[in-house]
Amino acid sequence: MNLNLSGRVVAITGPAKGMGAAVTRAFAAEGCKLLLIGRDTAAIEPVATEARAMGVGVVVAACDVTNSADCEAAVETARVAFGHGVDILVNVAGGSGPIGKTGVATTREEFDEIVSLNMGGCFNTMRAVLPGMIAQRHGKIVNVGGTFGMRGRAGRMAYSASKWGLRGITKSFALEVGAHNINVNCVAPGMVDGPRFRDKVCADMAKKLGISVEEAAERHAADYALKRVSTDVDVANACLFLASDVSRQITGVDLPVDGGWASL
Repeated sequence: MNLNLSGRVVAITGPAKGMGAAVTRAFAAEGCKLLLIGRDTAAIEPVATEARAMGVGVVVAACDVTNSADCEAAVETARVAFGHGVDILVNVAGGSGPIGKTGVATTREEFDEIVSLNMGGCFNTMRAVLPGMIAQRHGKIVNVGGTFGMRGRAGRMAYSASKWGLRGITKSFALEVGAHNINVNCVAPGMVDGPRFRDKVCADMAKKLGISVEEAAERHAADYALKRVSTDVDVANACLFLASDVSRQITGVDLPVDGGWASL
């Protein structure tokens, strides 16, 4: 896929594994220069090495996205390294919060922690890149939300609230910076196949129902219009689309990548 992204500077949070690693590989394959942001730089190095092997420039920056000063410093790192500000920001970093807890059982500390990460982290990185994007009159921001922030989910109140809030942040920023030729959108994955889905979500269902992990995965797939579970590559491709000028007239939207679950 050639979306004319070659040479653009892309900041990616949470790039070490899963969706973040898939997003990193996808933008590297397009020839982008990468700023990879995360707290554990050692965990990021393997995917950074993969990207460098594709012939692209890569900078790894230690950054806690809940710390605004860290985010601003990371963005400046890219400017120094590449001689150019960030063109594209993809916010993948996030957490799951308490799982299987009702809202009543969720503590204030648990609630504050996931909201600070899933909402505050994106807010911080967006504030860090937007002055440069406004100055250059071009930019793309893609926040990775989730379908539980579109339909809600019992037992996942705190996570759902944080992803609903991220949608509001996305839409408000889109309205504010559109006049500067900046698009701000949200990709909302449903269940994404991978180790966590198989080893945690499907394993828990299998144990509860006395079925195999594969049968549990099939039951999840049956909930979706397309009868299949999304992959991290599906999510990465959606991010590429919204980060490219192919989507130049799309802003402030939620794009579910969930096989049809959110719309059912």
